[in-house]
Amino acid sequence: MTAGFGAPRRAATGGIVKLPHRVYSVGMPSAYLNRIATAVPPHDIHSAFAEFAMSLLDDARSRSVFARMAARAHISHRYSVLATELADADTSTRLYARGRFPKTAERMALYEQFAPLLAVEAVRQLAVEADGRRVTHLIVTSCTGMYAPGLDLELVERCGLDPSVERTMVGFMGCYAAINALKLARHIVRSEPAARVLLVNLELCSLHLRETEQIEPMLSYLVFGDGCAASLVSADPVGFELDRFHVALVADTQRLITWNVRDDGFEMHLSGRVPAAIALGLGQAAPAILDGASAQAIDLWAVHPGGRSVLDAVGQGLGLSDSALAPSRRVLDQFGNMSSATVMFVLEALLAVARPGQRGCAMSFGPGLTAETLLFHAA
Repeated sequence: MTAGFGAPRRAATGGIVKLPHRVYSVGMPSAYLNRIATAVPPHDIHSAFAEFAMSLLDDARSRSVFARMAARAHISHRYSVLATELADADTSTRLYARGRFPKTAERMALYEQFAPLLAVEAVRQLAVEADGRRVTHLIVTSCTGMYAPGLDLELVERCGLDPSVERTMVGFMGCYAAINALKLARHIVRSEPAARVLLVNLELCSLHLRETEQIEPMLSYLVFGDGCAASLVSADPVGFELDRFHVALVADTQRLITWNVRDDGFEMHLSGRVPAAIALGLGQAAPAILDGASAQAIDLWAVHPGGRSVLDAVGQGLGLSDSALAPSRRVLDQFGNMSSATVMFVLEALLAVARPGQRGCAMSFGPGLTAETLLFHAA
């Protein structure tokens, strides 16, 4: 039986791993998410992928199920760095051609080629070039690629950052990595009030389609796209003040979401049990996540749109109205799930309309099964 978020995690020895409640001392400098900019590649691949996926499913029943689920996914657009349409008739120009999908090395070469371009575009839209030398810290999150010298050093060179900027790479944490990056940025600003922290959340999910005739993995590929978010965190009292973070885990669900490097690419497993586990877990962990407040006391909800069923589960678990989840559903519709970048797209939309004093909650889900959450308010 699935336990709820916040339930103790049993260790391999049979003991219990307790997650301490974090309490921050009063009087420390506040940290603010000042601004956010986002970017996606130019190629909309959602319709082409749906057509291509149908060609990989030999079983008529699987094709029928896939078509039905694609229609119910509530996604209109997903973007990719790959210029070739998946459904193009000329299979010689495809990265993904039936019977000869690329190996991991080829996928990583494409990541190394395209990741800096998209990241630089997002940073340029954030407009830090004028004072790029004032950026003291750079945090990059990504779980869809790696190389060294890496994306962090490319950003230093291409965006005119100080070569001595302190760099941190947050890798392979999945969809909740952006919340962890914000948490780290908050720690930095609270210990160094003059710090200006540049966050970059970059994911190229479309590089990791794997050849399969199984319906469950194909449905998981249906929701993922490429995207990047860049943001600035500092002590300047502008934007969203980062008030409190809380992490909650669902016990005995470690295998519901997995992400592993294989010879033929990165292999994702996304169980159909995830939405039910989220609904149950959030219902139990709500008091800890909201620091004793009611869900109705929260004005702004930035929920990671992992998929339609995930958002439905969050609404069920926390008793949220349709309007509370509307910003997340719009991001899902227009961009799909871009892993760690996605919740920042939602926060960007909220930042544009927030009124001073409004309270907010952000959350993302990923391997563990883990919910990383943030309470904030508009400055």
